[in-house]
Amino acid sequence: MSRLLVIGCGGVAQVAIQKCCQNSAVFTELMIASRTEEKCIALKEKLEAAGCPVKLSTAKVDADSVDELAKLIDSYKPDAVLNVALPYQDLTIMDACLKCKVDYIDTANYEPEDTDDPEWRKIYEKRCKEKGFTAYFDYSWQWAYEDRFKEAGLTALLGTGFDPGVTSVFTAYAKKHYFDEIDTIDILDCNGGDHGYPFATNFNPEINLREVSANGSYMENGKWVETEPMEIKRVYNFPEVGEKDMYLLHHEEIEALGRNFPEVKRIRFFMTFGQSYLTHMKCLENVGMLSTSPIMFEGREIVPIQFLKALLPDPASLGPRTVGKTNIGCIFTGRKDGKERKIYIYNVCDHQECYKELGSQAISYTTGVPAMIGTALVVKGLWKKPGVFTTDEFDPDPYMEMLNEFGLPWVVDENPELVP
Repeated sequence: MSRLLVIGCGGVAQVAIQKCCQNSAVFTELMIASRTEEKCIALKEKLEAAGCPVKLSTAKVDADSVDELAKLIDSYKPDAVLNVALPYQDLTIMDACLKCKVDYIDTANYEPEDTDDPEWRKIYEKRCKEKGFTAYFDYSWQWAYEDRFKEAGLTALLGTGFDPGVTSVFTAYAKKHYFDEIDTIDILDCNGGDHGYPFATNFNPEINLREVSANGSYMENGKWVETEPMEIKRVYNFPEVGEKDMYLLHHEEIEALGRNFPEVKRIRFFMTFGQSYLTHMKCLENVGMLSTSPIMFEGREIVPIQFLKALLPDPASLGPRTVGKTNIGCIFTGRKDGKERKIYIYNVCDHQECYKELGSQAISYTTGVPAMIGTALVVKGLWKKPGVFTTDEFDPDPYMEMLNEFGLPWVVDENPELVP
């Protein structure tokens, strides 16, 4: 029996909460908290009408305020806090969890809302010189909490979405069951879905567009190699989806996997994009709409990318109109018992099947299900130890079992096509 506080009520949060309701053996009480409590109340009423066996409640909270968060945590007294708000809010929620002595779980690592903030910029530029990549997001800010969570006897589980999250568990599972040594990891994220809009993003536009328009990077022999945005393109034939163009991006799990599996010689991340998406994004970037720097407009300050977000379709609304499938997984090469080996562990998810089950498109589904799974493993004590961890640092077997049980079955292909 456990009590969970979920912060956030967007597309991913709604999937995670509904999956918690399916896992009532672990979650018996759940509070949904957001800046917009009306969304939380609407979801609560929908789930109660459908017979959700978990006791639900709601609250209004500003996730940018440690004091507000701590007050809510102290009053509700959860066994864990699941952060499915914005990555901007990771640190305030971690601070509140430390203050209230409660375990912390999230799906994406910290990045700043204002990348022009002088204090943040100074630390960022120092990291760029030391590490060799220029992405606005990395684990250093959250790894800095390691000693504090250890001393408090608390667990912080970072990045239990799909990528990062499941892809990192796939790596731990491959190392445990298929390899003595892993030489290369290629993480492939293919969305073969079509929502019918000229342009839309499948998750939060601020995060998505910032990530995609940034420099790419990969890790080779323990060092970062940085590329121009979309410089490296490959074509891959994805099982159940077909042939797609994919591009090398920087992604946070590369950093964690590089630290936790130092023997791996090369780690890359690829994501598929259609030409229409790339053309729209480049045009928006060229006119300044992807900027995070505030500008004055008709006497008031606005942030261009936040204004763009208001114009674009809400990712949570894409479910009913998105058709097709996703395929996300990892291709590994290495050795087992002295013999060369290669495998591809992946999941295929159908957008319309996700919508029929939970009213969600597959991108929210593939992130929300693992968010519930990671939280359940922490709450049950199977993934609980003091400190700050990514999902590849625990026994992968119970996580892999729950993926099959809760809607994300995986496949192991022992003779995959490799990515050049």
